[in-house]
Amino acid sequence: MYFVTISEMFGTKGTQIAKQVAKGLNYSYYGEEELLKFAEEMGFFADAKKLEEKGPHLLERFFSEKPKVYLDRLQSVILELAKKGDALFFGKGSQLLLNSFNCALHVLVTGSLEKRIQQVMEEKKVDREIAEKMIHRSDQDKRGFLRFAFEEDWLNPNLYDLVLNTDKLSIDSATKIVMEAAKSDGIKACGMDSMKLLEKLSLQRKVEAAFLEAGVESQHTFYNVEDGETVRIYGIVYSLQEKEAVEKMMKGIKGVRKVINNLTVFQGAMGGA
Repeated sequence: MYFVTISEMFGTKGTQIAKQVAKGLNYSYYGEEELLKFAEEMGFFADAKKLEEKGPHLLERFFSEKPKVYLDRLQSVILELAKKGDALFFGKGSQLLLNSFNCALHVLVTGSLEKRIQQVMEEKKVDREIAEKMIHRSDQDKRGFLRFAFEEDWLNPNLYDLVLNTDKLSIDSATKIVMEAAKSDGIKACGMDSMKLLEKLSLQRKVEAAFLEAGVESQHTFYNVEDGETVRIYGIVYSLQEKEAVEKMMKGIKGVRKVINNLTVFQGAMGGA
């Protein structure tokens, strides 16, 4: 099992390259449309749709947990799809989400601003002013999304195994380079350990989203994903009903087969600062 992630600077033909690479390698292709379709199957369509590839508004980030819930669910979608086998993921932070896997090749498609402007003008049939604004907006959104999701600069070359400048490369030439890199000896097949890690990471995102959405997570209540099917909850709650409710919520998460409930019911009053 292998993965390829491709990220692009808008106006560099990255989408066409990604689709052609997936076809050439016989990998499943997951762009925005495909991710949203699978998110709908998982019951997360609204969450995935609300979190486009940009960071949330500053006020929403500080005064609401919703953006984090959306992010967790989007990431769980990507991780669940990765478990299905050979796949190419286009954007959505997949290069960082799958960064620790030796079976993944991470590619960034870049180009000069002038070439990007010309490409957008030609592809979108717009004038230069609009093309420049579209490029600026796209770069800004992607920068905000990666900072929010991973606290990383999306153009950091260390995040990628291959950086392609398409100013002088055709789609076919760039596709060939990526396919050769994906087949290189340095990209190892995912073993059982990788599968177990995918399962654990996916479940972790689902559990975190459930905690945040229910408003359960506090300075006194914690959880730990022990493996791909077991969750341990611990810390302090203030009634037996609350303890049982948290356990029931955990058992309702798809993929959770066992809940270890180590929550302690606290009888006294909490001290103030």
